[in-house]
Amino acid sequence: MIPSVVASEVRASIEDFLKTEFRPASPGFEGLMQRFLATPEAVFKGPYLSVGLPFRPGSTGADYFPDVPMAFPPHRHQEQAFARLKSPYYQSTLVATGTGSGKTECFMLPILNHCYQHESEPGIKALLIYPMNALATDQAKRLASLIWHNPKLKGKVTAGLFVGESERDPKAMMGEDHIITDKNILRQCPPDILLTNYKMLDYLLIRPGDQPLWVGNAPETLRYLIVDEIHTFDGAQGTDLACLIRRLKARLQTPKRHLACVGTSATLGGSGNKGDMLNYGAIRSV
Repeated sequence: MIPSVVASEVRASIEDFLKTEFRPASPGFEGLMQRFLATPEAVFKGPYLSVGLPFRPGSTGADYFPDVPMAFPPHRHQEQAFARLKSPYYQSTLVATGTGSGKTECFMLPILNHCYQHESEPGIKALLIYPMNALATDQAKRLASLIWHNPKLKGKVTAGLFVGESERDPKAMMGEDHIITDKNILRQCPPDILLTNYKMLDYLLIRPGDQPLWVGNAPETLRYLIVDEIHTFDGAQGTDLACLIRRLKARLQTPKRHLACVGTSATLGGSGNKGDMLNYGAIRSV
């Protein structure tokens, strides 16, 4: 498929449609549509060519985490995230970079590496919060594939999806394209990594039937809290999220500065003051 040819064909099709559907019947208006379409940029602009520049490469190879190797060498911004989120630093981090830049890998690999190193310890070690169930479901498939195709993780690291929607066939075990979705199984055997949304997390903290989820969590068990698409949590919803995070820490008795909070966004930031971004993230992770 040649873009220039496709653009010409689309333009010709639209012109034929407009000439046919809006053919003037009044005297004096003959050829009006033809003259209008012949006017530069009256209807069409472009086509434009968009060139995506490559991301800055990192200085290490694909085995930054030997037990959780990547399929390709990491970008520079991924290495920067790894350095902040790996042991023993566990620093809260904002990942604000474009779509397709590997934001998920920025936090997912450190999480998987941490879970592998603490596989014998019970409890939820990483909590991933999504604004929509569709995003959580999509990320669940990617996470399942990462675990399934790594012999060191398969059968040792578990992940679960706990959202409000009920499945016809809830999954009780990890698979190549799915994680655990059976809510009873998740309550009985809490996973290392839990994916949910912020409204469901609110229920998980207060509903008596969901309290077994947190039984295995000692004060220092939960290491990571990820908020995907953090820019959607503004205004009242952002305030709700900030209060929810504080309640979560109080519920688990998390030590101060122990939890590594991560926010990701493809639209947050820009040419503005970076201090504003840091303040925005800090208010929601205190």
